[in-house]
Amino acid sequence: MNAPTSALRIEQRQHQTLTPRLQQAVRLLQLSSLDFAQEVQQALDTNPFLEEDGDAAAAAAVAPPPDGLAAADAPPTWDNVAEVPADSSSAAEPNWERDGWTANVGTGSRQGNADGDLDLVEMMAADVSLRDHLHSQANVMPLSQRDHALTALIIESLDEDGYLRVGLDEILQMAALQPAADMDEMNVALKMVQSLDPSGVAARDVRECLLLQLRSIEDPTERELAQRIVTDHLERLATRDIPHLSRALGSTPAVVEAVCERIRHLDPRPGWRFGASNVQYVTPDVIVRKGKNNQWITMLNPDVVPKVRLNQMYAELFQQHRESGHAELAAHLREARWTVRNVEQRFSTILDVADAIVRRQCHFFEFGPLAMKPLGLREIAEELGLHESTVCRVTNNKYMATPSGVFELKYFFSRALPTPGGGAASATAIRGMIRDMIEAENASDPLSDAQIARQLARQGLSVARRTVTKYRQMMKLPAVEKRRRHS
Repeated sequence: MNAPTSALRIEQRQHQTLTPRLQQAVRLLQLSSLDFAQEVQQALDTNPFLEEDGDAAAAAAVAPPPDGLAAADAPPTWDNVAEVPADSSSAAEPNWERDGWTANVGTGSRQGNADGDLDLVEMMAADVSLRDHLHSQANVMPLSQRDHALTALIIESLDEDGYLRVGLDEILQMAALQPAADMDEMNVALKMVQSLDPSGVAARDVRECLLLQLRSIEDPTERELAQRIVTDHLERLATRDIPHLSRALGSTPAVVEAVCERIRHLDPRPGWRFGASNVQYVTPDVIVRKGKNNQWITMLNPDVVPKVRLNQMYAELFQQHRESGHAELAAHLREARWTVRNVEQRFSTILDVADAIVRRQCHFFEFGPLAMKPLGLREIAEELGLHESTVCRVTNNKYMATPSGVFELKYFFSRALPTPGGGAASATAIRGMIRDMIEAENASDPLSDAQIARQLARQGLSVARRTVTKYRQMMKLPAVEKRRRHS
């Protein structure tokens, strides 16, 4: 029996591959402005052939505004803020002794008086966490060592909202006390923590949190009524069913409405008042303003464009003394050239896409979201001769500052919904119409999602009820029952 034989065959096939430079360009294009700035700064720190372009920064500071843009609309520079006489001694550098400021670099201090220096860093307000705030109060309470240990254990078990989500029995198991603590001691320690500021802290649920805060009501009648509403009728409070609450509590609607309004002003998350505020700031990549000829002008935000260039002196020296043993320097030079070109290409592409968006959505800038037109990525890609995926990368995590606010570039893209007249409406415009209908509705008889869909149909927009529900939830608008105001 003959053994099977294997054969080798050579085939030629064509397939697309991304070069290293193109891979870097694609990766840099999809980064946000903050991530991109960090990436460029890292390249400046590690690549000897890159340097900051100080001339470009100086030119940007004194560059005239674009054609058709008023001087008041130009990006602010120090020249716009104040003019310093050329013959003034302060034009070159400030007179620190005359102004009373010390010139100690890095200290940030000022000589306030003869007693000593006043450090500006020490004057800054420090963020205090909820646990630190509670510990500072518990430390001055006349507690025994045992009670203080249990109180501190409960404080450390609170979450960021200020709630005690862990059961007392679980905390009891963690308390290594001799003799062992019991549940009575844990309940006493819990009451101690619940008496601290902020009011409502260490509650097990929302109902208990509100009840703890209602203790501050001085009027006993009003306090008792509020406690009954929170304890037995919290669902009716959420739906604002004042008539039912009045009948159930045996009080007048005016009194019940006043008590409910006071309950709504309580804080259901007392722990949020403390700790560092995690605010996410957005830096726009593009600025859109109207020029003198009433045309919308698009410009790059100079604050997000890194001033980077190739160090020509180092590059020329390397080319003159290039040897085979300097492969690492050659790679650095190649990456430096790629970085400079990719920076230019990135912002050129962003500006081109933003220009195309402004041209197609000019009615939005004039009249608002109701005038938004349907727009797809393919339309912009075909107009600019780009791939659709490139436009998608440009619109993600890139923002445009307009007179109406700051919007992500992808906000201006929405699918077209056909109308009976043969036209098309954008989803953004329909969401704006739904919001306007809800804001103009009768509070005692709000519109349901089905009624909104029927009103849109009467205006020539065929939108399903589930689509209305989806759009309403996207805009974080409550359902019909939670919008109802009972009279």
